[in-house]
Amino acid sequence: MPTKKKPQVTPSPERRRELLDTAAEVFAAQGYNATTVRRIADEAGMLAGSLYYHFDSKESMIDEILSTFLTELWEGYDAVLAADLGPRETIEALVTESFREIDRHRAAVAIYQKESKHLATQPRFAYLVDSQQKFEKAWLGTLERGVAAAVFRADLDVRLTYRFVRDTVWVAASWYRPGGQHSPEEIARQYLSMVLDGIALDT
Repeated sequence: MPTKKKPQVTPSPERRRELLDTAAEVFAAQGYNATTVRRIADEAGMLAGSLYYHFDSKESMIDEILSTFLTELWEGYDAVLAADLGPRETIEALVTESFREIDRHRAAVAIYQKESKHLATQPRFAYLVDSQQKFEKAWLGTLERGVAAAVFRADLDVRLTYRFVRDTVWVAASWYRPGGQHSPEEIARQYLSMVLDGIALDT
């Protein structure tokens, strides 16, 4: 009589997400190259061999972390860009959506900032280059539209402004902690006030 095979148990999506969250925190703190599968397993409270039951490599883990973050980011950005808002309102909505993503994926944002340039040289991570080009086009296009519509100053250097706003927003991942004193929407409002209206009183 043939021996019955034991049914394979599929890891739950919740457990997979927990492990990716743990891996993201370790990658963000230690850097991708310095992080070992054993270190991630230790942080997750499991043996390194058990982690391979869920993921075939640390490359697969960081790939899923970054692709998940970018997919969600572009769902939000695409909705903003399709809403037919004015240039200022588009900038406001993009900044707000950015802070919401930092709230949801703080560690992934930190990883993206530290590792994307290096990872993007590998064919598996070509989507990082595509996303960066799309990101730049969205922001520059909105700023140029604002200058053309006389919503933003005529002498505005749109590329310099883009870099300033981009870096000012995304560096927040280095200090932001979910559940803090201010919501992502409130932080976005304060940032936008400073960027769009300045910090000095009119005299």
